[in-house]
This record gives sequence, structure tokens and C-alpha cells, in this order.
Amino acid sequence: MKIYITLFAMIINLIFVECGSQGTKERKNNYPVTQNMQKIKKIEITEQSRGTNKTITFTQDSVLTNSNGIQTKSTMLSKDWNDILKQINTIDLSKIESFEAPTNERFSDKASACTIIIYSEGFTFSSKSFDKGFPPKELENLYILLYPKSGIIKKPRQGFN
Repeated sequence: MKIYITLFAMIINLIFVECGSQGTKERKNNYPVTQNMQKIKKIEITEQSRGTNKTITFTQDSVLTNSNGIQTKSTMLSKDWNDILKQINTIDLSKIESFEAPTNERFSDKASACTIIIYSEGFTFSSKSFDKGFPPKELENLYILLYPKSGIIKKPRQGFN
């Protein structure tokens, strides 16, 4: 009988010790606290409208664009990937889902709805949707870095507003 009581006490103790130690390793929102957050595995920009479903995936080695089922792949330069990581490190990823979009044209089909999704070791950080070309101000510099590398931005013609 003493063995069962001792075993029960040890199990209860382990449960409380384990639960108590999590508070020192994690924030309230369960994202770990580390200097550089986690190692970023990939970043995605999704773009959706009535006739378009596009996903642009950025990894350390490549940029993969899937536009309505048609895939293209290009090489990610090491310098470009490092610039992207530096920019991500300036963003509080735990708050990315609360960043507000400056415009709402996507609700009336005047713009494509975009999201930025950042994948790291065991965590996914996703923004709210925003109008293509008008990300939340906190994500603007990252968006500016990513979009030219996707190969889908075209320079506007001269003489048009």
C-alpha cells in the first residue's frame, strides 16, 4: 500500500513540476522565448481572388511559385535568404496575427487577398489577410523583400498612374 501512495505522490509531483517549468520556457501565447525566435524553415505568400489561387514558397534554397496549378521554381540566393531572415527577426512573430491591414479592397473583389505565413521549428505564424500590395505596416519591409524574388511583379508602364 505504501508503494502505491509513494508512486501516486511521485506522479502528482512530476505533473506539477512539469507544468510549473513550462511557464518559464514559454510566453502566455505558447510561443517560445528565444533571441531569434526559431530557425525559419520557409515563408509563404498566398494570393487568392475569384480566378487566382497562387502560393509562393520561399526556402533557403529556392522560390517555388504555384499559380493555379502551374509550378515554377527558381534559386534563392544565400544573400537574399539572409536579408529575409534579418527582416523577420525585426518582427514580433507572436503578434503577426494581430497586425491590421491598411485597406479592405479584397472584400469587394477589387484586390486579391494575401497572407504571409512563416514556418519555423514546430510553429506556424500567419498574418490576417490583406490586399495584394498593401500589407500591414509591420510586414511591409518583409513583403517588399519577398515579392520581387517571386518573379511575378511587373514594373508599371511609364505614363500611367
